[in-house]
Amino acid sequence: MNLESLMPPLMFAALVVFLLSGYPVAFSLGAVGIVFGFLGIALDIFPAGLLKAMPDRIFGIMSNQLLLAIPFFTLMGIILEKSGLAEDLLDTMGRLFGPLRGGLALSVVFVGAILAATTGVVAASVMAMGLISLPSC
Repeated sequence: MNLESLMPPLMFAALVVFLLSGYPVAFSLGAVGIVFGFLGIALDIFPAGLLKAMPDRIFGIMSNQLLLAIPFFTLMGIILEKSGLAEDLLDTMGRLFGPLRGGLALSVVFVGAILAATTGVVAASVMAMGLISLPSC
């Protein structure tokens, strides 16, 4: 078995070790990529000229205007959480759908749909809705 075929499983194992040791995901992915990049150059698996393209790649990603939406969606989610707007919206919907059978479930679904459309991060709004609606049960 040659060394090139061992690199992907070793990279995966190193990523798991980094993540289990408590490092954040972004730093773990970056560290594993850079360490194995230098290891690949040292073992002559790929040429060193590939690392010269890294600044151009980073600048190209940073100048992508579509990626500006990510911090703004995150900011919107933080504003909704800190202001208590999501809890007030859930309370209002709970009062509206309270007399119906499964009213809490209906209100969670409607408020979750509104928050997911507003914040843009569906998984974060689902978790927030679960945490907000848990005391109501």
